[in-house]
Amino acid sequence: MKFGGTSVGDPERIARVARHVMAARKQGFKVCVTVSAMAGETNRLVALTEELGGGDVSRDPDYDAVVASGEQVTAGLLALHLRSKGCPARSFQGWQMGLETDDSHGAAKIKRLPQDRLMDAMENGEVAVVAGFQGFTAQGRISTLGRGGSDTTAVALAAALGAARCDIYTDVDGVYTTDPRIVATARRKPVLAYEEMLEMASVGAKVLQTRSVGLAMTYGVPVRVLSSLQEPEETGEGTLITGEDEIMEHEVVTAVVPSVGEAKISLLGVPDKPGYSALIFRLLSEAGVNIDMIVQSPARQGSEANMSFTLSEKDLSFAMEKLTLAKDELGYDELVANQNVAKVSVIGIGMKTHTGVAAKMFETLADKAINIENISTSEIKISVLIAADYTELAVRALHEAFGLSSQDA
Repeated sequence: MKFGGTSVGDPERIARVARHVMAARKQGFKVCVTVSAMAGETNRLVALTEELGGGDVSRDPDYDAVVASGEQVTAGLLALHLRSKGCPARSFQGWQMGLETDDSHGAAKIKRLPQDRLMDAMENGEVAVVAGFQGFTAQGRISTLGRGGSDTTAVALAAALGAARCDIYTDVDGVYTTDPRIVATARRKPVLAYEEMLEMASVGAKVLQTRSVGLAMTYGVPVRVLSSLQEPEETGEGTLITGEDEIMEHEVVTAVVPSVGEAKISLLGVPDKPGYSALIFRLLSEAGVNIDMIVQSPARQGSEANMSFTLSEKDLSFAMEKLTLAKDELGYDELVANQNVAKVSVIGIGMKTHTGVAAKMFETLADKAINIENISTSEIKISVLIAADYTELAVRALHEAFGLSSQDA
């Protein structure tokens, strides 16, 4: 069982988490719980590291030592409360359970996760309460897994322990066909394939962290998304994320996912010769900038091309700086940035075997006079880049066009 920051945001919510844990034990389960820091706590700790560390120090080992403390506090508080209610429990920090990572501080990868200590505690009748998001390096330093790392911790533990299921408790009662704040008739999906959830997470859905979904798919861990904001007896079935073979029938389109916080960079007049694209994207890769959609088209000059690509808005100024400094090497004429863009994606595993999705998507957007700037696709996803002002209109139109509203179910 994993509980996120909003689920453990104050003592009252931690007490409700304890009731969920005790309800699972009454059903006969041995329980391992992963917790995040209380809502807002990680941001507070990060701000302190920046104030006293002189800026972004997220790759420093002592940054990890500071920000990992938020989860440690929550784990201790939950274990204390469980014991006060007569439920045996003990907390584990990352180093105590033996979660070893590489030394990429601030964004570490799990190398080894022995289950002996946790299994011993559970076999002795205790609830193992684990501080998520953290481990230790071969050098004995505390490490953290990056934002959303508690989800990754939980799924990794479920795989290592051979758990029947990994329940992720959050502030929503499942995964919806789109953001209910945009489309009131959006409906909760009872089941999704790993691939669908992975695509949804990768294009902006905030329910689960991408790494955790990939890990669940790799090790075949069933994941259920549930709300922790209700009492155990009121909690519904949530959304089960499982293998494609476990789903009886696949809808052609499962969800429409908007993603704001996008930006577009255009390089005009790039030499149309082998190697220049590699130079551009090698530069950005080495700077740690992740690129999404890429479009190249001929320029007016036959020997030149125009290239545009999307990236996270938070990386825009850094990427622009790197590209500006390398202008002579890259050989482009002009560099243009656009922050007034958003990405909208339609996703569905049924797209593997059905045609016409792209046509319907583009026709729907054309009917609303929404211009498409970039397009990217995968086997089960089509994403378009549009002006940010049209995001909600596009989501509503596509949600209706693909019959995803509750009255269409």
